[in-house]
Amino acid sequence: MRFLVRRLGFLLIALWAALTVNFFIPRLMPGNPAEAILAQFHGRLNPSSLKAIEVALGIGGHQNLLSSYLEYLRNTVTGNFGVSTSYFPVPVTTVISRALPWSLGLVGISTVLGFLFGTALGAVAAWRRGGWLDNVLPPSFIVISAFPYFWVGLLSIWFFSLTLNWFPTLGGYTETATPTLTWGFVGDVLWHAVLPAFTILLTSIGGWILTMRNNMITVVAEDYVKMARAKGLRPRRILWQYAGRNALLPNLTGFAMSLGFVISGAILVEFVFNYPGVGFLLLQAVSAEDYPLMQALFLLITVAVLVAIFISDVATALLDPRTRSSR
Repeated sequence: MRFLVRRLGFLLIALWAALTVNFFIPRLMPGNPAEAILAQFHGRLNPSSLKAIEVALGIGGHQNLLSSYLEYLRNTVTGNFGVSTSYFPVPVTTVISRALPWSLGLVGISTVLGFLFGTALGAVAAWRRGGWLDNVLPPSFIVISAFPYFWVGLLSIWFFSLTLNWFPTLGGYTETATPTLTWGFVGDVLWHAVLPAFTILLTSIGGWILTMRNNMITVVAEDYVKMARAKGLRPRRILWQYAGRNALLPNLTGFAMSLGFVISGAILVEFVFNYPGVGFLLLQAVSAEDYPLMQALFLLITVAVLVAIFISDVATALLDPRTRSSR
């Protein structure tokens, strides 16, 4: 119980710090959203109109920084993130709710699959150290993982879309299709997600293979694994229930952070494929100096990462009770 209380305390302190940083960073950027909106009208708005926009967005001189900060905290707690300036007058929550399912489906599934396959392959490669799998698989995927996301994405588009014409080039679904909960539309969405998911999976799986392999090599040399072998237990049981379970623990935090960043989407991948996810939305918000949308997205990403790390700490404590006393 004390362990859980300590972790919750850390979560709340980290969340408050993140909220504070999230408030100040956009305001340190040059320009303001009112000027960005004014640019959309090519200067046709007069100074009084600009002042009215600043008052509506809470960025003008009518309100001091402390009052803005307190109002920001109150709105955050109540879930009121304001109106997006780049999608004016659509509320921020509506804009995010449209893009979030795309990132959760694409990046979330790709991240989980990359972790599962990478962890399993890394464990098997370390268990059969020196074999063909250990000599070929880790080095190959490490080289592939060094390639940038956008380069692999562009190469996939050139080969699979433009050359072979197997998959669509851009977008989350066919432009002429109507979004409905039908098998036809779902199949169209999955078809468009193949190349982005393949890009994420291909460039991320190598890291999981290498880390799990290194962890397994260390764990396999432990005395309890040697004792399990001496007792005549089946190799598969030793691999997964003894060595694999303990070698997995250091990877949980990294996996939790990866799940947390699923909310942010894969910005480069979504940009290359013009995929309507949160990553592409975040890029647009920064380009348009959309303060409310930027703050809501940064906060969403931060909360997701903190909650994922908290769940990882609890899972680690359940799998290895020794960690409770040291935390």
